[in-house]
Amino acid sequence: MQEYERKQLLERIGREGSTLGVDIPECIEIQGEEVQLQEFVFEIKRRETVPAGERDRVERAKRNLRRERLERKELIEEGAVGFEEGERIARAVIGIDRALEALESLGPESVEAEAKRQEAADTKRWMDFLKKALGHDDGPEVRGRGP
Repeated sequence: MQEYERKQLLERIGREGSTLGVDIPECIEIQGEEVQLQEFVFEIKRRETVPAGERDRVERAKRNLRRERLERKELIEEGAVGFEEGERIARAVIGIDRALEALESLGPESVEAEAKRQEAADTKRWMDFLKKALGHDDGPEVRGRGP
């Protein structure tokens, strides 16, 4: 893999809003074990709150996902894979990030409130991206002033 390709993949992984529109992977191998990630996340998110008995399971899953994300990112950083493999790994890392976002957002909120919050956050990231892309990112906005 060329140096610029490696940097491009790492930038994609680290980009704010990289999970926008990305689905949680259906199945992923973590620490040598196949995990039905999408099913697990949706099962946990269906509940209004995480029951006490499930909190340890969710925390363990988040730790394992963070560890797997780091290991995969390091493969790209070290240049230990080719560009095509690096692209596949980058997509997996972004999918892991999406799952982590979903699991991190669990709490006392209802599913509807969480969906609205997530939509608002996605909209904000999208608007920030558009401002930068169109060259309208001239600093902090001042409330009360027109365009």
